[in-house]
Amino acid sequence: MAIATARRRLREHALGVTLLLTVVGYALVIGTFLVDLPIYPDLTEAQVNLLSHAIAVINAAATLLLVAGWYWIRRGEVDKHRLAMVGAFVLILAFLVVYLLRVGGGGEKYIAGAPDLARYAYLGMLAVHILLSVVAVPVVLYALVLGLSHTPAELRNTAHAQVGRIAAGSWILSLFLGVVTYVLLNHVYGYEFHPVTVLPV
Repeated sequence: MAIATARRRLREHALGVTLLLTVVGYALVIGTFLVDLPIYPDLTEAQVNLLSHAIAVINAAATLLLVAGWYWIRRGEVDKHRLAMVGAFVLILAFLVVYLLRVGGGGEKYIAGAPDLARYAYLGMLAVHILLSVVAVPVVLYALVLGLSHTPAELRNTAHAQVGRIAAGSWILSLFLGVVTYVLLNHVYGYEFHPVTVLPV
C-alpha cells in the first residue's frame, strides 16, 4: 500500500522530483568546490590516487551496465533493462560519493609531461566529459524517475524512451571519456597534484 502510494506520487510529480534531485546534486558538487565543508576528511595524495582508481572502476562498470541495458531494451527484455539501468544509477551515486570525498578532502590532479597535441586532446575529452556529466544529470534523473514510477505498459505513453535514449547516449559517452582521461592522466602521462583550496565557511 505504501509503495503504491509513493509510486503514484512519484508519477504525478516526476518533473518536480527530477528538478529537486538535480538541484541537490548540483549544490553538493558546487558546494564541494567552493566552500570548505567540514564533512570531508583530510586525504593524502596516495589516498587521492586510490580514490581515482576506484572512480575509474566504478565508471567502467557503470558504462558496461548502461550498454547492457541499452542492448536488453532493444531486445525487449524489460526486466533486465530495468535492473541494468538502476544498477548503473547506483554506481553513479557511489561515484558521486567517492568523487566528492576525493575533491573535498584531497584535491585535483592536472596532466603534466604530455606533448602539446596529447595535452589538447586530453583537455578536449575532459571538457566534453564534464559538460556531458553536467547536462546529463536532469535527463538521466527524469528517465529514471519515469522508469521507476510507471509500469512497462504505462511507459509507452511517456517520454521515457526518447529521454532514455538521450540520457543513455550522453551518459555512456561521458563515462567512456572519463575512463580514457583517467588512463591518460594516471597511466600514460604524469600529473601534478593540487591540494584542495576552497573558500572557508
